Amino acid sequence: MNGLGTDGGGSTHNTVSSTHNTVSGDAVIVGPLLMAQHIEGIQLPPPPPDVPPSQGPMPSRVFVNRTKELADLRDAALSLAAGPEPGVVLVVGVGGVGKTQLVAQAVRRELHERFPDGQLYVDLADHRRDGAVDLAAVLGEFLRALRVHKGYVPGGLAERTALFRSVAATLRLLVKVDNVQHAPEVRALVPPQGLLVATGRRVLPSLLMDGAVLIDVAPLDGAAGTELVRRWHADADEGTAADVVRLCAGHPLALRAALEWLAARPQLTLDDVVRDLTAGRYGTGDDGVREAMGMAMGAGGGTGEGGVGEAVDSVLDSVVAGVSGHTRHLYDLLGVLPGTTATADLLTAVGATGVDEGLGELLSCRLAVLVESSDRPRRYRLHDVVRAHARLRARALPEERRRAILRLVVDFYADAAAHGDALVLGDRFRIQPPPVRPLSELAARGTLFTDRADALEWLDAERVNFRAVIRVAADEGWYEEVWRLCESLWALYHSRKHLADCVESGLLGIEAAQHQARPDVEIRMRNQVARAAYELGDLDRAESQLDAAADILGLAGDPRLSGVVQESRGLIALARGRSEESPGAARERAEEARQLFERALAANRAVPDPHGIVVQSYNVAQALVAGERWADALGVLDEAAETARTTGDEPMLPRIDLVRAHAFAGLGALDRAVAAAGAAADAAAGLKQFAKLDQALELLTALADRAEDRPLRAACEEKLGALRRTMGLRPPAAPTA
Repeated sequence: MNGLGTDGGGSTHNTVSSTHNTVSGDAVIVGPLLMAQHIEGIQLPPPPPDVPPSQGPMPSRVFVNRTKELADLRDAALSLAAGPEPGVVLVVGVGGVGKTQLVAQAVRRELHERFPDGQLYVDLADHRRDGAVDLAAVLGEFLRALRVHKGYVPGGLAERTALFRSVAATLRLLVKVDNVQHAPEVRALVPPQGLLVATGRRVLPSLLMDGAVLIDVAPLDGAAGTELVRRWHADADEGTAADVVRLCAGHPLALRAALEWLAARPQLTLDDVVRDLTAGRYGTGDDGVREAMGMAMGAGGGTGEGGVGEAVDSVLDSVVAGVSGHTRHLYDLLGVLPGTTATADLLTAVGATGVDEGLGELLSCRLAVLVESSDRPRRYRLHDVVRAHARLRARALPEERRRAILRLVVDFYADAAAHGDALVLGDRFRIQPPPVRPLSELAARGTLFTDRADALEWLDAERVNFRAVIRVAADEGWYEEVWRLCESLWALYHSRKHLADCVESGLLGIEAAQHQARPDVEIRMRNQVARAAYELGDLDRAESQLDAAADILGLAGDPRLSGVVQESRGLIALARGRSEESPGAARERAEEARQLFERALAANRAVPDPHGIVVQSYNVAQALVAGERWADALGVLDEAAETARTTGDEPMLPRIDLVRAHAFAGLGALDRAVAAAGAAADAAAGLKQFAKLDQALELLTALADRAEDRPLRAACEEKLGALRRTMGLRPPAAPTA
């Protein structure tokens, strides 16, 4: 066996306690057994609690008159779950008829026992833009719910799909999906084992042809609705209860809203509800409201007097008219806000008063619901049917008032995103100045977030709202706020790999920069779009954006803008080199990348930008290694490491040592390669850079294999397996004999 301590330059000894030539910093060459013991001693974080996810709306304590639908759903689910392949159930009905609650009840009563590995939930309305769902974002949320560490979640849809199927391959999962509109949305989210239950407003024939079972949820008939009303209002006269059901067209959401409103007003009776609904005294007078409400609910035709949409509209008009003035103002604000959720901080920032009391009243009237969120603030949303009603009411606001509210929303998010960016990415190059408002002024109480992890969670929880806010700012012509938001959100998009969002917002940022005649901003925006396209594997699109940015570099004053463009071009050249079949062509690509990175390095030295100097030196070394210029790479890496240590840029050190290990391996100095890879592993573990630790252990495994060092290889494989299990990646099942 060729021990790692005997391959490559430098004197060595066979005793395991000996240490030898320093490779870089604290990295030293050690004997093979000692290195194996060192790898075994690397401390990994404790694995997350092995608690199955249990996502989705909670079941209501009061639920009656859906006996047939519950039985049908239970029978379909149990039948499909017993089969060898995953199954799909499609629950269809008009908006607000109780589809989600039906599923929640079925899960609580029986189905949860059949799916011991957990329940995943998503409302596709939160991920739909221009009619299409961002399935990559949905799968990213599913992977994180299954305890896959964020550093291991890839960026592209194909990669996330493959990882989801791998992680869930042995799990009995129940996936619940609301607001499905198209069959491909369902097919992409079906777990490898278990069941997917989807709710939607129309039948999807192609899904039924795939074998999905259909459950139709209609509005309540007179008898069932009357029973429900009397469960909520025990002393209700049967005839009066029947009138309420008729006026609400048997719609559970309308019935609940009306009865919750009445419960808060003990001086009134059910007869008052009937009288108000019959008179229609709170109608908006907008002839388009009835039609729009029907469209929002997905109603395919009339049900009862005036149809379901008209009935629900009348009930909501009555309920909103009966709440307190500040709650009604809050409801109207929610109708103006872009996005789908709101926090007390946002509502306070846009001028709401009595926010806590108003939100409490909206919750008690079932007009608003609490939303699950991984970050600290409580988030609220209106049911989509209620939201459609609130937005229709907002049409009656004066245009000046509506724009003033939206401007406050945009300013709030622009400042919050800038503060979040500063916490997540630190002192990076930014075009925009720091926000004038301190972070403390953006919160109704306390602060929105306190540290890097907290800020990233807040940004991620607000992702859907950010997308809507950027669109609104672009529509209103607030171009500076558009690109400010886009620049700040790189911290979120890059960290959490929301690459489709990065492309969409970046294109709006490019238009905003052009409106403002800001070539510096346009270059920055085009580079962000290019980097997202690069990570998605769309190199042609990335290059076209960089070509357009290069055309206007002469109009921008800051040399760092040239640097970021050249860096992105260099990364693309390296990527194209990796796909070249000819070694000569690959070396040509590597040389092209080196020259581009050298230009980026010169641009950062001109400022000077210490972090940029370290990053671009590291990139130059990567290109030199790709071009098999191993010794030249080592000299560049030594200088980069020294600068990183001097300027406190420790996060770059594991990356530098990984490239150094590849350079030593290229020279045949396996002992030094192992020492450098071991240093990278140590630094990555200390910095909690688990993806880099994974790369270091993989490289060490390959080096040990190359040197026929079985103890080191075994130690690396064991540690790598433990790391991936801790990171939420399950190893493949052992093949059966």
